[in-house]
Amino acid sequence: MNNAGNRRIYLSLGLLSASLIAFQLALMQLISAVQWNHFAYMVISIALLGFGASGTLLALSRKWFERHADFALCSLMLLTGVSMSGIILFSSALFGKFDTYLIFVDFSNVKYLFLSYLSFFIPFFFGALAIGLIYIRYVSRIGTMYFADLLGSGLGGIFLLGLLWVLYPVQLPAAVAVLPIVAGILIIPKAWFGRLIIPSLLLLFLPLYLVIFPSELPVSEFKSISKALNMPGSEVYMERKSPYGHIQVMACPSLRYAPGLSLSFKEEIPVGDVLYVNGNWFGPLAGRTEHDESHFLDYTTHNLPYVISESGSVLILDGGTGLYAGHALWNRASKVTYVEENKKVLGLLGNDLAFQIDSLFSDPRLSAIGLHSRSFLLADTSRYDLIVLPPIESFGGSSGINALEEQYILTLDAMSDIWDHLSDKGMIEITSWMDYPVRNPLKILATLVETLEQKGYMEIDQHLIAIRSWGTISFVLKKTPFTPDEVSSVRDFCELMYFDPVLLPGITAAERSVYNHLEDSSFFSSVDHIVSPERDSFYKNYDFNIRPATDSKPYFSQFLKLDRLSKLHNLFGQGAVPFLEIGYFITLLTFVQISLFAFFLIILPLFFTRWKGKGKVYTLLHFSGIGIGFMFVEIIFIQQFILYFGNPVSAASAVLSGMLISSGVGSLVSSRFKKSNRNITGILFLVILFIVFYAFMLTPALRTSINLPFFLKILFSILLISPLAFFMGMPFPIGLKYLDGQNNTLIPWAWGINGCFSVISTVLASIIAVEAGFFWVMLLAGLAYGFALMANIFR
Repeated sequence: MNNAGNRRIYLSLGLLSASLIAFQLALMQLISAVQWNHFAYMVISIALLGFGASGTLLALSRKWFERHADFALCSLMLLTGVSMSGIILFSSALFGKFDTYLIFVDFSNVKYLFLSYLSFFIPFFFGALAIGLIYIRYVSRIGTMYFADLLGSGLGGIFLLGLLWVLYPVQLPAAVAVLPIVAGILIIPKAWFGRLIIPSLLLLFLPLYLVIFPSELPVSEFKSISKALNMPGSEVYMERKSPYGHIQVMACPSLRYAPGLSLSFKEEIPVGDVLYVNGNWFGPLAGRTEHDESHFLDYTTHNLPYVISESGSVLILDGGTGLYAGHALWNRASKVTYVEENKKVLGLLGNDLAFQIDSLFSDPRLSAIGLHSRSFLLADTSRYDLIVLPPIESFGGSSGINALEEQYILTLDAMSDIWDHLSDKGMIEITSWMDYPVRNPLKILATLVETLEQKGYMEIDQHLIAIRSWGTISFVLKKTPFTPDEVSSVRDFCELMYFDPVLLPGITAAERSVYNHLEDSSFFSSVDHIVSPERDSFYKNYDFNIRPATDSKPYFSQFLKLDRLSKLHNLFGQGAVPFLEIGYFITLLTFVQISLFAFFLIILPLFFTRWKGKGKVYTLLHFSGIGIGFMFVEIIFIQQFILYFGNPVSAASAVLSGMLISSGVGSLVSSRFKKSNRNITGILFLVILFIVFYAFMLTPALRTSINLPFFLKILFSILLISPLAFFMGMPFPIGLKYLDGQNNTLIPWAWGINGCFSVISTVLASIIAVEAGFFWVMLLAGLAYGFALMANIFR
């Protein structure tokens, strides 16, 4: 192949790799908008098994592909682009018949689940088949080829990030589909050029048409926006695109938002428009007028801190649409700092939607900050009289759909940071919906109690008050003991609003259930156990995980204890148990399914092959080890950098691009190495040392530099990520070089095994993080590379 041909194959490989990573991110964004994050996670993981299946097909049909390599490469890239576009056409019918929630109640939905698997599997299969064929054909240049692959993947993540600002989720897959079609056109064989160039150029019209005239995809009937659209007069009148999600604003005359409103409220509940992100409730657009004599939140348990004392400076974390910031201003706060990470929403509230919230942002007492709440806390040095956290859960619960969502603002570490931002007499307020079985109120109570103990306050009852309405419970934590006048004010407020105190200095058992009776009164004994010094035994015996979340395990909404499944089954029935923790159940189901697919597509054929020569055990251990280890590290880096950058979009972009490009450079450098066992064992040993070092030092390094400007954070992140990623990019091409010299029939298996175990590790890392924490995921990543090291030492 001449120099021009060399450049074209590198460019085509880079474009194809960029399209695959961009397509994966586009699908996750699309499915998050029309279904749920966990469904997207499940389908993407299964779809990536296309990489494993491609290795199987290459192994079984290698000779045919090598004979027709030029035509096959061009055709596979074109088919990748066409199938990416076709997913949108196929999915418009599929999503109307399938929903995550229905898997556990209607078995017929399983067939639609598998159709989803198939539709998302095909583009990855064709694309991975082309990449694998390039690796086989150009194995002598594997270092430079792998560099082009990883460089393209890294740039693909940046490319998709840019598209999120200009396209809606339904347009993204079609826009990405242009890349593999262009890649295929670039390498059309000369013998076929005259016959293929016109049809190939015509193929570009399909994705372009779908971008200009996007299909309408049905949204899950269980999403908040779907329920609201069923109400009379509902209409979406504004839509915006952004990396933070698909933003929609709805006018809904029949919708009233008044969480846990007191039965003593006799005025008209205000009607306001509602803002949704990816079909999920984000917040109401509640305004007020000069003629209003009260704020409706004054008649909720959320008003508790303003009853206790006047607050000068107030900090609102995860402020949403500004409802609670407006309430603080209504209660004569002298200064309100309102923190919300969705900058696109902040822009809308300050401009296009300013009228709906009575120009809240024009109040000189209000400062709006577009940043993740934890990042703000780590960088801010101010002190506040009141810090308000976002409400927990929703009316009726969410069936555990948020079980695997990282909620860094509700961890024990976060509460410690919040405490440190309080003034001498400062307070923390947080409200939770009551749920059954009781989980959320108990877990946040445990977090508040342990925060007090960590700060050296042993008289819990003197610093913590809780009151309950018919549907909500609000907690207030105060730095100084509550005074008799403050306690009296709380009692008067409860009597006026028909609320019941749950925790209050000098409280009696009779006071706890005067107006709002609970059918199961064990809630009060649970509260008492958590407040008592013997709470550890209560944590252990309670049927749900209510230990405080930590930064290492930031899954506040994950309550499921796997060893209590049989008991929960007896109490609630088999059909009801998944809905207590559907997000975690879907992840566990994904792991089982993907493991079975991996076995049948990868491992089983490997044991039935009759190829002569050695290297099968080496191939399995080396390429599975580096696949698992790489993904474990990547996932933990993304989680850790969310706090650092202030939003998950920047974190994912920085980590994915930084790791993939640095790994690509490492692969390029490795192409100059001689075939020596000493080289690969030394590199793997360095990778393990780096991983152990990062397991202990990554969090302190990020906290130390949290106050740097954004641009310097990017530079620091590159410096932090690059050394480890550089060496992690070497074992794959070096391993393929070794196989090429020993038994090149195993190269397709190496490609398939690495891709397959990379996918498995994505799900497995989440499960381990939930059960053990991020630290152990990093150590297990080192162990996975240790298996690869052993395979090379004893090969």
